[in-house]
Amino acid sequence: MSFFKKIFKKSKRDSIKPSKNTIKEESIDSVFVKNFIERGGKFLYCTSLQEVTEFLTHIVSENEHWDSVTCIDNDLLKLIGALSIKKTPHFSRKTPLFTCCEHLIAENGSILFSSNQLSDIKLSDLSEDFIVYATTSQIVNNQSESLTGINSHYRGNIPSNIGAVKNYSPHEKDVDFMNYGCNNAKNLYLLLFEDL
Repeated sequence: MSFFKKIFKKSKRDSIKPSKNTIKEESIDSVFVKNFIERGGKFLYCTSLQEVTEFLTHIVSENEHWDSVTCIDNDLLKLIGALSIKKTPHFSRKTPLFTCCEHLIAENGSILFSSNQLSDIKLSDLSEDFIVYATTSQIVNNQSESLTGINSHYRGNIPSNIGAVKNYSPHEKDVDFMNYGCNNAKNLYLLLFEDL
């Protein structure tokens, strides 16, 4: 039986409740990407640094109203060095941010940041527009794994200001009263580099 026949010949019972085997067979990468896109994120998969630079060029040209980009990471500055846009090390609500992150969390498609990327500025006080460079090795199953990873990576020098972006549609109204006054939604482009 071909792959497509298997997909389209599922019984009604299978379409209502997926089996545990189906969930286990799905890779952590695909779970993250699916959840990230469902929440409104813009996903770009890269296999070379040249592709990263090309995607950055497209993102900047797509958002022609951007006149500068905030970037405080020296390695990332090298990637945007050739772009015809001003680069600034100063955070602003009006200037899009190009940054890396701590982890990508598969279970809900969120992206975890810390003071290493954002200094002491709250996510809600930053620009609506983010471009995030991350690698496939940064994908973890859940928030617990991401915090454990931060703890073991920084051993005794744990960064502060840890927060996550979970929603990538900043103009949608959030009806969850638990998040009232704490909207971290961002118009976010993710450049995911294959490093495994």
